[in-house]
Amino acid sequence: MKLMVPRGDWWLQHLIRTLKVTGPELGEAMNDQDILTHIQALVEEEHSLREGSGSGQAPDPARLKYVEESLDQCWDLLRQRRAKKDSGENPNDAEARPISEVEGYRQ
Repeated sequence: MKLMVPRGDWWLQHLIRTLKVTGPELGEAMNDQDILTHIQALVEEEHSLREGSGSGQAPDPARLKYVEESLDQCWDLLRQRRAKKDSGENPNDAEARPISEVEGYRQ
């Protein structure tokens, strides 16, 4: 089963707000596994987009860029959460940073 991630800039912020309020199960806080699950779905979509280009069709460049940027945002959020937890802070206080900020990081 392939999970397609919805288009639009709002989805990651919506996901985070929803998980902070309701959690994966009603009343639970967001956890790293929720983000990792979302990352896995994005990776699967990225692979699917790239594999589609193997059949002679070029992947949708806008969608591929969006998925790549979304992955960067999710990994950044996960790193923030882990850093907060390691320093004794609440990992749920981590916020997704804008793509323009995340994409500007040096690797």
